[in-house]
Amino acid sequence: MNTAPPITLTIAGSDSGGGAGVQADIKAMSANGTYAASVITAVTAQNTCAVTHLHAIPADIVAAQIAAVLSDLDVRAIKLGMLFSAPIIDAVAQGLAGFTGPIVLDPVMIAKSGDTLLQDAAVAAMTRALLPRATLLTPNLPEAARLLDTAPATTKVEVIAQGMRLLDLGPQAVLMKGGHAEGAVCTDILIGPDGVMATLNAPRVATRNTHGTGCTYSAAITAQLALGLDLPAAVTTAHRYLQGAIKAADQLNVGAGHGPVHHFHAVWA
Repeated sequence: MNTAPPITLTIAGSDSGGGAGVQADIKAMSANGTYAASVITAVTAQNTCAVTHLHAIPADIVAAQIAAVLSDLDVRAIKLGMLFSAPIIDAVAQGLAGFTGPIVLDPVMIAKSGDTLLQDAAVAAMTRALLPRATLLTPNLPEAARLLDTAPATTKVEVIAQGMRLLDLGPQAVLMKGGHAEGAVCTDILIGPDGVMATLNAPRVATRNTHGTGCTYSAAITAQLALGLDLPAAVTTAHRYLQGAIKAADQLNVGAGHGPVHHFHAVWA
């Protein structure tokens, strides 16, 4: 009996502080029971306070990484994170042309520190080349607004309306994440072609250690899809995992700024 874990792939940028990007993805995918492979799209010099330098990996090297992984590893699901530029986005789209498994697209645009992680010219490329390939798009409210060139949603009605507009751009489903909204409860809404598929609520945790929450969430969803869960179940399971990682984040005591969540809260404390 083969008990090997399914393989997941993250295509994203490197965070030298270890809290977000590829590092967070690998931790979350591993904690959720999959083997994580990676393709690096950019190298950042960052910690919990700031991104001080960013170097984009040449598009041909990104393409070569994707080809190397997919030609050998039986990848079951892929997560796309920080892609930075239009040439990298086009290389990723071309590299995934023959892939038929689930693709989770987390449209990373701004770091927790406020630094830009997606060039303005790349937004149109992402919309054109990758949104139609996505099984699930996972924007926070500012990212959804930027993709739609509008103001961020402030009510549940607006959140759902923007999610439906994003569906028109091609993804099979959209998870509108409410972490940037106001209020004591954080609400995420999963939207499909027929409307709301699931609503996930969680009390807002009083902590500054939320670096990498978006990366962690989307990577956990990717892992659950690789394990065979359907989309609502994968999102619900990943949401529960993320809430545990946020609640345990202060135990890590990493850095002086926005520290990481605790990806292995169920394993060690």
